[in-house]
Amino acid sequence: MTLLYNIFVFFYFIAINIASLFNDKAKQWVDGRKDIFSRIINEELSNKQIIWVHCASLGEFEQGRPIIEELRTAYPDYKIFLTFFSPSGYEVRKDYKLADYVYYLPIDTVKNAKRFIEIVNPKLVIFVKYEFWYNYIDVLYRRKIPLIFVSVIFRPSQHFFKPWGKWYANQLNKISYLFVQNEESAQLLDRINIHHAEVSGDTRFDRVVQLPKEEVSFPIIVDFKGNSKLLMAGSTWQPDEKILLELLNDSKAEFKLVIAPHLINKEHIEDILKRFEKYNPIQYSKVSTMDFDNNKVLIIDSIGMLSYLYRYANIAYIGGGFGVGIHNLLEASTYGIPVLYGPNHKRFREAIELQDNGGGFPFADADGCLKVFENLMFDNQVYEKSAFVSRDYVSKNAGAANMVINKVKEYLS
Repeated sequence: MTLLYNIFVFFYFIAINIASLFNDKAKQWVDGRKDIFSRIINEELSNKQIIWVHCASLGEFEQGRPIIEELRTAYPDYKIFLTFFSPSGYEVRKDYKLADYVYYLPIDTVKNAKRFIEIVNPKLVIFVKYEFWYNYIDVLYRRKIPLIFVSVIFRPSQHFFKPWGKWYANQLNKISYLFVQNEESAQLLDRINIHHAEVSGDTRFDRVVQLPKEEVSFPIIVDFKGNSKLLMAGSTWQPDEKILLELLNDSKAEFKLVIAPHLINKEHIEDILKRFEKYNPIQYSKVSTMDFDNNKVLIIDSIGMLSYLYRYANIAYIGGGFGVGIHNLLEASTYGIPVLYGPNHKRFREAIELQDNGGGFPFADADGCLKVFENLMFDNQVYEKSAFVSRDYVSKNAGAANMVINKVKEYLS
């Protein structure tokens, strides 16, 4: 199985190099790894104490971020070495100030894993969520370097729990400790005799609970909203934007709409501009006046703002529910606003729990979206209950980062 895994990694590397010839994201993936070992060697890490934190992409970074912040306080003499697998994480957070070094993770070959770990020589390693790179795990295990996984969710469908998954399950035994998000994950691990695990919840709660306290301001959003109610649509795709257009067309409620699409490439932005043409949409980056009386739709065409923009909203629409799955609900809920989302949300614990308690409102189609939206807009009692549930849900579930730091102290004592 080790051979098959390494063959898979090899062909993945070949495929992404071919894709880089015509795909910008793949090109960033390849270019970001050029001469990577030479660049890391130039950092002169040999006399430094390193904690290595690895995230797949931007979402996982937000889960790892509260841990990095706690590490900074608890271990000021250590350096944080942050790696990403995906360009969508690295390109946005390559200048993250709380990390001393930020790099792409070299692809998971035996040679790369040995060389990377030899150069960085971390005292402790933290992987976030699903980053099961088995050569890195194996080298860390053999070198007796503690490896902690955080915010992991396991499901019965994963190969660890299949009759043919013994090799994968054995790799989990090489991990020093696993913090999982829910009891089901712990029970699944127990079933395959993995007992070095603990239910901690999701570190995303620790991150988002801080968002309302951060002093940031977006005057353009303030002026665009004015005295209107504001619907903030985050991480949207085309199916979401079709529903949002129907909502504008059919709702009796008066409101303004901010759309922060998941993809901000030229083609997608132009599609949104054309789709909402009759509502005089305007791009955030092209605002030249603060007079928005004639604009009912504002399009966010910049990355990194969305988690702060929900503070201006009365209701949030979270995209992705008509595709692979909804995006981050918690970034909106922490501000104490109701959240709406599409049907593909069953894999997301927070979506189910918010729905059960009256803070989240799933819908199956445009008619369903209109119904829940107008219920919130016109029934103040329903709205206030939902707003309270959303904020309370986030605050009650924070605390996972502290559990991780307590375990870190055991390994670094």
